[in-house]
Amino acid sequence: MSGKNLVESHFNPDDAVLRQVVPAGEPWLGELKKGQTLRILDLEGNQAADTIFYSLANPQAEKYSAIETVRNQSNVYLTTGSELRSNEGNVMLTITADTCGRHDTLGGACSAESNQMRYALDKKPMHSCRDSFLRAIQDSRYGLTKRDIVHNINFFMNVPLTPEGGLSFEDGISSPGKYVEMRAEMDVIVLVSNCPQLNNPCNAYNPTPIEMLIWE
Repeated sequence: MSGKNLVESHFNPDDAVLRQVVPAGEPWLGELKKGQTLRILDLEGNQAADTIFYSLANPQAEKYSAIETVRNQSNVYLTTGSELRSNEGNVMLTITADTCGRHDTLGGACSAESNQMRYALDKKPMHSCRDSFLRAIQDSRYGLTKRDIVHNINFFMNVPLTPEGGLSFEDGISSPGKYVEMRAEMDVIVLVSNCPQLNNPCNAYNPTPIEMLIWE
């Protein structure tokens, strides 16, 4: 990704219809209507925001698809101009501003099982993004279940591809105040886990808050 992808927003935070800080390790669930713009703000830097989108009209049937998104843009990273597509091939959101530079589509969400497999047996009980996703949806009114936890976007996370075709979890490329902004092309549900990961450098081994902002 080159510097031309770094695009600042014209929106003023004081004009946002919603501003909400999400503490380190906590989930966030909300709605974004067609035409609204969402900003995810990395308040202290080097934080990962695991995110899934669902069609508000039919969340069980239509949701974010990493396969459709990567295939249509021929790039595994997201930045300004990227179209986030659903499993039905529809554009759900378009990234309109990005001061970080690139965002991961392949690394997935940490879970109790991946913590155990990647790091150590005693890491299995540690909190994870999959746990956060499940906590957020279990009491929601959308009828989502664990079957609906699909492959997610990792905003701000740095997961380079290795020459052998594998993935490498590296130190983040974000810093305090960096953000990514996207316009909804349909009514969507936004599900975020502000990643609690302590075992790899995606959060600088120190999870920190993010802020969600929405404009009309």
